[in-house]
Amino acid sequence: MNRYAERIDKTSVRFERLLPGPVDRVWDYLINPEKRKTWFCAGAFDLNSGGTAEFHFDHRRLTDEKPPKKYEKHGGEMRFVGTIVEAKPPRLLVFDWPEEDHALTRVRIDLAPVGDKVKLTLTHTLLEKRETLIGVSGGWHIHLDLLEAVLAGTKGPAFWSTIERLEAEYEERHGA
Repeated sequence: MNRYAERIDKTSVRFERLLPGPVDRVWDYLINPEKRKTWFCAGAFDLNSGGTAEFHFDHRRLTDEKPPKKYEKHGGEMRFVGTIVEAKPPRLLVFDWPEEDHALTRVRIDLAPVGDKVKLTLTHTLLEKRETLIGVSGGWHIHLDLLEAVLAGTKGPAFWSTIERLEAEYEERHGA
C-alpha cells in the first residue's frame, strides 16, 4: 500500500493506510479528543449530522521541534470549528473542514477491517488552491504517520522537518 496521497482529481487527494486494529480502537482514536490529540488535535465532535467538529491544535504536543518560518503561526494553539456531515460509527466519519481562507473543504474517513488490521481511507476534497492541496497532502501524511505510530506503540517521525520534506515531495508528485 502506497503511503503517499494519490491525487484523484484536480481538487482531491486520497490516502490509504493499513493500521493496527481492531476497527473500534481506530475509531476511538478518530473521535475521542484525548486520544486524537496524541496524533492530530483535540476538540469535541458532535457526531450528529450538522453537529460541531472542534479542532484544537497545539503542535507542541506532537514535537519539540521549532516550526519552520512558513509555519511559525502554527507553532502554538489554534482553534477552529467544522461541521459533521455524516458519522456511522465505527466505519465512517465525514466532516467539513474550514481552510485558513475560510473556504470549506471536506474530509471523509472510511474504516474497514482487514484481518487483525484496519484499512483507513481518507479522502480530502474541494481543495481549490494548489498550495492548499500540497499543504493538506503533507499535513495528513505526517498526521497519519503519527496515528500509525501511536496505534503500534512506537515513536513517530519528527514533525516539522518531515512536513517540509513531504511538501517538497508532494510539489513534484502532484504536478501542476
